[in-house]
Amino acid sequence: MLNRRTLLATAAAAAVTRPPAVWAADPLTFWGPPAAPSIVLAQAVASGTLEAIAPSVAFKTWRTPDEMRAGISSGSMKAVIVPSYVAANLYNRGLGVQLANIMTRGLLYIVAGSEIGGIADLAGKRLAVPFRNDMPDFILRRLLSHAGLEPGKDLQLEYAGTPPEAMQMLLAGRTQAALLAEPAATATILKGKLSMSGLTRAVDCQKTWAEAIGGDGFLPQAGLAVTSAFIDEVGPEGLRTLQEALQSALNYVVSHPTLAALASADEFGLMSPVVAQAIPHSNLAALPASSIRPELEAFFSILADDDPRIIGGKLPDDGFYAL
Repeated sequence: MLNRRTLLATAAAAAVTRPPAVWAADPLTFWGPPAAPSIVLAQAVASGTLEAIAPSVAFKTWRTPDEMRAGISSGSMKAVIVPSYVAANLYNRGLGVQLANIMTRGLLYIVAGSEIGGIADLAGKRLAVPFRNDMPDFILRRLLSHAGLEPGKDLQLEYAGTPPEAMQMLLAGRTQAALLAEPAATATILKGKLSMSGLTRAVDCQKTWAEAIGGDGFLPQAGLAVTSAFIDEVGPEGLRTLQEALQSALNYVVSHPTLAALASADEFGLMSPVVAQAIPHSNLAALPASSIRPELEAFFSILADDDPRIIGGKLPDDGFYAL
């Protein structure tokens, strides 16, 4: 029978023989947009579990796709949540970027009043759209095409530099609708209540995608991309530890949205109750990229139908999938 002394001796021996932990030499910053997948990343950082791979960790947001691309290209952003096609594009261009996972099954909504109940109802309307020629715009254009609507002819797209700008365009009455990701969609609806505007998630783009393209509406919009420098620092074991930490954080976020929102609200520039209310509408996930390769390739192929340069000219090969 084992006594306390034997147990301690066994534990000490295990500590000696266990392979050393994978540590990055320097503090690591994890980056993400002010969008729902970053809620999970911020929670993983706040929980302390990622300190298993680095002496200290932090979470910060990028505000525009240009800032994100510049950060990856310069090496200042080594682990960053990006639109999935961006990871494919950078990989195919030889920039040493791989996709670790997908962190949402789709979080896009068209926010509008009761006069809009579907894509077809956008005819004759003005729609605010953030990030021209980026993920929301690509998805929207495919949905409009399926509905037989041509931008500039059947409706007017009003482009905004950021989601908050698109929100303000709708709230100020400059447009009748806005294409928004969570938590911006929730924030807009809640702000609209102050003016009795009756804004709702008039169009669930995930469901509309399923109607237009088929399938179950799974939009692998965004995931964590890691650079070669990051992988060299943490090693394969560090990558696996990171994925486990994100899965654990996801479980916590879904089960405890009010508490989990505290980790990201300040970086988002939103009140934590707003972030918490957005979580059930965000379809959050932590799916290793290789486990959903068919879904990613199908999605990339649809985007490439309009312009193959969107994904760098071809489907990424095996080396794209970090996990």
